Amino acid sequence: MTRQTRVSNADMMSFSEKLSRFSLPMFIPMCLVLTLSVIVLFSAGSGSWQPFALSQLLKILFGLVIFFVVAFTNIKTWLKSANTIYAIALILVILVTFIGHTGMGAQRWLSIGPINIQPSEFIKIALVLALARYFAWMNSVELTQAKNYVIPILLMLVPFGLIVLQPDLGTAVSLGLITVGMFYIVGAPKKWFMIAGILAIMAAPVVWYVGLHDYQRDRIITFINPDHDAQGAGYQINQAKIAFGSGGIVGKGYLQGTQSQQSFLPEKQTDFIFTMYGEEFGFIGAFILLIIYSSIVVVLFWSAKTCRNRFGQLVCFGFMLNFFVYYFINISMVLGLMPTVGVPLPLMSFGGSSLISLMFGFGLCQNAHINKDQQLSAKGS
Repeated sequence: MTRQTRVSNADMMSFSEKLSRFSLPMFIPMCLVLTLSVIVLFSAGSGSWQPFALSQLLKILFGLVIFFVVAFTNIKTWLKSANTIYAIALILVILVTFIGHTGMGAQRWLSIGPINIQPSEFIKIALVLALARYFAWMNSVELTQAKNYVIPILLMLVPFGLIVLQPDLGTAVSLGLITVGMFYIVGAPKKWFMIAGILAIMAAPVVWYVGLHDYQRDRIITFINPDHDAQGAGYQINQAKIAFGSGGIVGKGYLQGTQSQQSFLPEKQTDFIFTMYGEEFGFIGAFILLIIYSSIVVVLFWSAKTCRNRFGQLVCFGFMLNFFVYYFINISMVLGLMPTVGVPLPLMSFGGSSLISLMFGFGLCQNAHINKDQQLSAKGS
């Protein structure tokens, strides 16, 4: 029996064979960002492990357990359970509407004992899994038929609407972008995207006056006119620009950031952690982080291109889109290139839901890479 024949069947592949196919180019950059997260959160705690760094380190260790379990589980398990995972994630999002915990003006969390989880973070990965399973066995003719996109659109629209109501516009937009990106990857007709763009422009006035809250409109106005309400809606972004700009080329030094250490920078441990990092490590440090993020995207793209089964390929492509949207929106937001929305910096920001969902996603991509030669059927056999 040749090696190619042996590795084509995941049930027969030994752990050592799976380990030999483990992607270090995917794993190492991920660990580098996680390490930087603990370093920066230690600084966010004014040189103390409390209240951020130690908690984040424990979450990272738990996340790594999740990552390795997901990576080395039979890929058929994830194929068979894709719809179930989506259903569970959707139920959790629905529960937030009725019994969710409110924090910072939004109802986004579920409290399970002492633990708060944000289901909207998990629905993004679940949506990727569900769409990957749905599209994996469609032929080129089926992918040009509009009727075959009704279910995927509903899979996105239901959580999209619920998340908008929380309100969490950043996550809702991410869901939409991931779905559109998946449609493009599977080969949806190009004219559909043009039509969708025109309809979005036409709907913009209705969304502005009906779909947005007052504070969301203020954020957009502040983005267009940074001097608008400088002490209110524009305070966060103005402080972020000051902090990042003051870092210069090499930064002020570790634990030496004045805007962050003196608490002028709001949410320095979560949405605005890139600004704090830039203040202390400067343009060079920020550039290095962007290189690491970009390398992760390239590795995920390469894993998708080299995967011989469509399900694994679409999982890698979908998670790549999710990861890119994450860091692109966050960094653009804190630099004033986009309106302020609540999107964390992936693997860096303090918090468990985002981190664990991302580690689960990386585990799925590692699994797809390990099983890239595995032949799968629609039934997962």
